Amino acid sequence: HLLLFLLFVGPFNCFASYSRATELFYSLNEGLPAGVLIGSLARDLQLPTASGQHPASLQPPLSFTLASHGLGVQYVQLDNRSGELHTSAVEIDREALCVESSGATILGGSAAVSSSSPSPESCLLLLDVLVLPQEYFRLVKVKIAIRDVNDNAPRFPVPHIRLSVPENAPVNTRLAIEHPALDPDMGTNGVQTYRLRDNYGVFTLDVEENENGERTPYLIVMGALDRETQDEYVTVIVAEDGGTPPLVGSATLTIGISDINDNCPQFNDSQLNVTLYGNSSLGTHVATVHAVDMDLGSNAQITYSYSLKVPQPSRDLFHLNESTGAITLSTKVDGDTPRLHRLIILGNGPGCIPAVITVLVTIIKVMMRPPEVVPRFIANEVEGVVYLKELEPINTPIAFFTIKDPDEKYKVSCYLDGDGPFRLSPYKPYNNEYLLETTKPLDFETQQLYEISVVAWNSEGFHVKKVVKVQVLDDNDNSPVFSEQLIELSIEENNVPNAFLTKLHATDADSGERGRVSYFLGPDAPSYFALDKTTGVLTVSTQLDREEKEKYRYTVKAVDSGFPPRESIATVTITVLDKNDNSPRFINKDFSFFVPENFPGFGEIGVISVTDADAGQNGWVALSVLNGSDIFVIDTGKGVLRAKVSLDREQQSSYVLWIEAVDGGDPALSSTAKITILLLDINDNPPLVLFPQSNMSYLLVLPSTLPGSPITEVYAVDKDTGMNAVIAYSIIGRRGPRPESFRIDPKTGNITLEESLMQNDYGLYRLLVKVSDHGYPEPLHSTVMVNLFVNDTVSNESYIESLLRKEPDISVEEKQPQISIEPAHKKMESASCMPTLVALSIISLGSIALVTGMGIYICLRKGKKHHRADENLEVQIPLNGRINLHMLEKKPVEISNI
Repeated sequence: HLLLFLLFVGPFNCFASYSRATELFYSLNEGLPAGVLIGSLARDLQLPTASGQHPASLQPPLSFTLASHGLGVQYVQLDNRSGELHTSAVEIDREALCVESSGATILGGSAAVSSSSPSPESCLLLLDVLVLPQEYFRLVKVKIAIRDVNDNAPRFPVPHIRLSVPENAPVNTRLAIEHPALDPDMGTNGVQTYRLRDNYGVFTLDVEENENGERTPYLIVMGALDRETQDEYVTVIVAEDGGTPPLVGSATLTIGISDINDNCPQFNDSQLNVTLYGNSSLGTHVATVHAVDMDLGSNAQITYSYSLKVPQPSRDLFHLNESTGAITLSTKVDGDTPRLHRLIILGNGPGCIPAVITVLVTIIKVMMRPPEVVPRFIANEVEGVVYLKELEPINTPIAFFTIKDPDEKYKVSCYLDGDGPFRLSPYKPYNNEYLLETTKPLDFETQQLYEISVVAWNSEGFHVKKVVKVQVLDDNDNSPVFSEQLIELSIEENNVPNAFLTKLHATDADSGERGRVSYFLGPDAPSYFALDKTTGVLTVSTQLDREEKEKYRYTVKAVDSGFPPRESIATVTITVLDKNDNSPRFINKDFSFFVPENFPGFGEIGVISVTDADAGQNGWVALSVLNGSDIFVIDTGKGVLRAKVSLDREQQSSYVLWIEAVDGGDPALSSTAKITILLLDINDNPPLVLFPQSNMSYLLVLPSTLPGSPITEVYAVDKDTGMNAVIAYSIIGRRGPRPESFRIDPKTGNITLEESLMQNDYGLYRLLVKVSDHGYPEPLHSTVMVNLFVNDTVSNESYIESLLRKEPDISVEEKQPQISIEPAHKKMESASCMPTLVALSIISLGSIALVTGMGIYICLRKGKKHHRADENLEVQIPLNGRINLHMLEKKPVEISNI
């Protein structure tokens, strides 16, 4: 790209550009994050931006471009407008970037411009930057020196270093440690010192640095060494760099002390006295000498020899084994053999003065020859050891023994000496022949080796003993035996998978492979239990849940490796212990109870059933009322819900409670349930008559009121509900001129006129109205007196009030009200009176004038009186409309039903 650019700008510019080629040097710590400023090219090149102008404000603006495509480009970011060079997201690792460099470290802060070139040992990033446009064109060579930081700890190439030091090494002996620690960091951040964690008081370390700057640790011996006292020292060598803070690395250093021949053989005794019978046979063992050398290997090799002071006859009579030091009889002892022999024996070691011991041998001459015992083995015998299988039958023959006197002068007898199931008996019909046999089966597990002796003695009391060793061979006659036939285990539920339960142990008295035991689960064991065949470790591979299954019982087998194999069986029982992992559980989330009102206090409303799948204390549940505790209580043990007081449906018809169940675990678990208590209505309220408000009130009924017209009504309410609040109205007592003229609607309580009122029907009517509900089992009722005054006007109020104050002579009709009554016969009676009324009306037309005149006179005379009387009368309001309960003690007014 640079070549193409130079071809376009021309030779002159080309020369100018080359003349303005520039180098910039920066230094930077390794490991810096992205965005750290390395340097500003525009400022450091003293371009026009140094006067305060931003490079982008120039016309045309400056442009900075990386012309390099090498490795260093990924570590930097160049702002094309400002020329600022920053670190990129790729972290610079000096040790990875400059593997072969041993570079020098430049201490200091962040990046800075260097006025001189970095040292040739520095780790450099090389960048080429083009500055455009043409009038500012430059090719800038940017060199960035990467400074080392202490980000690597020393590390030994091997974890274990062995070093050998001879035990005679003098003080200040120096031995190079061939595996020094390595540190990728440079300079003081590299390895600086070594030390021993434990020098045992006889070692120290020193460090030597060669011309290449490599540091090698040396082990220095500071005290005397003795392999026979301590043959090895194990310590830790620590390498430390010079960083702040310093980093360390370590390895195990084993210092072995090699042996030198600094010890000579020594005998424990200086003289050994031995007695030998003159009739001893050739090869009889006389004595053994033994010397000790504390050195090792060839330095401790000892040979034995006779001193030159030992005469040749003694040398010929006794043979000395130069390796073992054993002395044996090599020739027959005769009458000319001296009775005393002094054998001086030397213990020879390499480069040592021989050790000396004297063996004094005294020979006792014997005039007769001892009896002879000659064995002939029937059982398998090797080098005097007889091998018999256990469980061999009784009387198994072992060997024949021939007993004889070499001189044939003396009588020879024999017997068996030693313990064991053996006997030696004469074998008839032969003389001096004896048979050795077993007396009961042998048991390897009881005793494996027997040593018995066949002793022969002659009449002179001379004894000869022949030792026989019997080795019992094992057979697979024992089954494995568990240490416990019933293995009782326990484990908490919710265990971790593959939890350890126990290690089974069974023993087999047999030996070798016959006694090697393997373990197996029985066929009744669940699949999630595992038993290691070799170790007998019993585990469970899954979590156990006590609520799902609390006890497990299955068999395990122990099988030996004999042929045929023998086995035994044990029973494993596992109890899963409870953990508080289940909250109390109500049988329903919502409980509803229907309780009659006026239920006695502390009576049982209902039972709250709750369960907890846990056991023991974890499954104990306590119940409590979260709300409404001032009215309701609950029996914690039985779950019985009770009310402290009698409940009145008319005050509150239902209650919603929240019950909490808390178990006895630690920590405790809880749950809640909703309780709805609905109060059933009891017929405990009689109807309440709201109108008429008083038995002393009355209503004026005009004679002209037409039949069927509503007169008034009785209005009552009942606080109960349902059928207990259904009200029926009935007239149970009447008094008046013609009391049957009025009827009451049993449903609405409306009182209507049944028949037309005649002249002789004027007067006070008193109706005793019974207001009854439909309650069960016994309806309740109230009564009210309805007073109707039939007249054109109310002329004498005091007279009416006196009538009302009198106790009415009314006979009570005990009949139930009929809700649906159609007064058809009343209509017919009214229709039959119509002709009479018409006739009477025509007759009275003649007297209209007279009546009118008299009426005018009376009205004028008594107007004031009527006006004053009206103020003292009570107003009666018919209830066929809405009731205004606040209208009390008002004056009556005339009511026209036309």
